[in-house]
Amino acid sequence: MQKAIEHIMHALFLICACVSILAVVLICVYLFATGVPAMSEIGFTDFLFGQKWKPSSGYYGIFPMIIGSILVTGIAVLIGVPIGILCAVFMSHYCPAGLYRFVKPAVNLLAGIPSIVYGFFGLMVIVPIMKSIFGGSGKSLLTAGILLGIMILPTVIKTTEASLNAVPKSYYEGALALGATHERSVFFASLPAAKSGILAAIILGVGRAIGETMAVILVAGNQTILPENITSGVRTMTSNIVIEMGYATGLHRDALIATAVVLFVFILIINLCFSVLKRRKD
Repeated sequence: MQKAIEHIMHALFLICACVSILAVVLICVYLFATGVPAMSEIGFTDFLFGQKWKPSSGYYGIFPMIIGSILVTGIAVLIGVPIGILCAVFMSHYCPAGLYRFVKPAVNLLAGIPSIVYGFFGLMVIVPIMKSIFGGSGKSLLTAGILLGIMILPTVIKTTEASLNAVPKSYYEGALALGATHERSVFFASLPAAKSGILAAIILGVGRAIGETMAVILVAGNQTILPENITSGVRTMTSNIVIEMGYATGLHRDALIATAVVLFVFILIINLCFSVLKRRKD
């Protein structure tokens, strides 16, 4: 009876794994089967490096959206990753038990807030602050980066804290025994030992930032031009797809799907780069 149950569960797990793989394969096949011919019709160079996006006039250049996505994600990582890692260090090694009971649920709640709520927060709070400081509409590259930096915090915090808690206590205790202070033991013994988990946190944070749509639409300005500075309005690739897919037809629709292909490849390249970096460090 026990062996029969094990065989059944083994088959069930295998089916679930195959379904997951099949879903990924089907998505890739659909995206590339629709997007690559559209890129070929437009011209790969004109599509990837063209600076005009005017479908009504036959211009399908997504270079401004590519740069916008990179810059917004970069600002979000610069803001969210250091704060998230330091917050995780505090929760793992410094936070009193009484305070931890409130901080941990607050981080979990931050992770569960819908992106549209973050967008309204950015629109009602961050945008007016940016407007009062820099002028203009307040909707800009910097505003979107700050908002995304806040949004990736729970992902970075939770993953980094779990990695720090998984580090054997002997690392920390050994550093103390050698005469290191509490701070040096944490930052030069425990933290480096958790580098794999921290890299995973950064990858998840980058994926969350570059794939975010609704919140960015509300605060980024949605201008299909190359940003001149951090206060310029931008449009990301995801925003471009969501804004125009509802009414796009023909080549315009296929070009939006091709934009999704570029985004897919972009995220794949980021993951591969982090994997190579992790292997070199190991």
